[in-house]
Amino acid sequence: MSSNTPNIYFSRYRLKSRAHRLNAASPRREFEGALIQVGEGFACLHPWQELGDPSLDKCLADLQGKRRWPIVRRALRCAELDGAARLNEDWMFEEMEVPRSHFTLPLPDRDQVALALENGFDTIKLKVGQNLVAEGLFLREASADHPTLRWRLDANEKPTREDIRDFLLSLPEAARDQIEFIEDPCPFSEEGWQKLHRETRVPLAIDRESAPNLSTAKSAQVVILKPALDEPWLLAESAAGKGQRVVVTSYMDHPLGQAFAAWEAGRLSLQFPGLVGTCGLQTHGLFEPNPFTEALGSVTPEFHPVAWTGLGFDELLDTLLWQKL
Repeated sequence: MSSNTPNIYFSRYRLKSRAHRLNAASPRREFEGALIQVGEGFACLHPWQELGDPSLDKCLADLQGKRRWPIVRRALRCAELDGAARLNEDWMFEEMEVPRSHFTLPLPDRDQVALALENGFDTIKLKVGQNLVAEGLFLREASADHPTLRWRLDANEKPTREDIRDFLLSLPEAARDQIEFIEDPCPFSEEGWQKLHRETRVPLAIDRESAPNLSTAKSAQVVILKPALDEPWLLAESAAGKGQRVVVTSYMDHPLGQAFAAWEAGRLSLQFPGLVGTCGLQTHGLFEPNPFTEALGSVTPEFHPVAWTGLGFDELLDTLLWQKL
């Protein structure tokens, strides 16, 4: 790096999930990440090795070196944008409307469904693929109890195409009609996904690196965009050209990373009117509380950003212990 490159500092953190697992890809309950400071700006590094990311130590080494990993480059972009705003004492959410969010349900839980409805959610994202039989039974009962509730399923590519097809077709037609889409239903192939969609008529959603390479929206009708990894404008432009919908989600990371995802969602909504639907930005409730999660407030469909400058959290960031990289 050149001599003009600002010093980089980092502060490690650990999040602990409330549920005994957050998705089908990981049995962990504790998740380590790091906040970084580059010049005046802050960002979050929260890798998921189960989903193909390098370890946190490798991310930090890459941050100091060649910066090859998308998660590292996106953290640097976040710090750049945040730093410019803080330097000018601007709040990045000023006069910005952030899209509403779905409620994230890592495991079948009727009490959590009731809580989501009580808090005003009309859409729930359920992680599936750990036990399709139990998850199917839960969906049948919950959809019958709440016929206006919309469901989004996320299988993290864990089931086979045949297993997820049988799972979807085992649901009553009324329950299947309440499913807005299923994300990463099985390992990706254009032919396999097109066949799955024809057989089940359930819309499919894709995330990560496969999305821009789709030749047609017949393979996936929805693109999941994660600002922690993805350059939003390029993916949104590609999706708009194919007639796909876009859903922006956090990376189930630190609230600062959540705020960056929310800001990118709001910006995309302005740049591509009508393209971005209900998002997945309210994930801080998945973890045991800490000062940063508490600053975001209760989990509701509306995202409540934290003032004062940049992406917010000014006073909390000042309390952390920082190490020079």
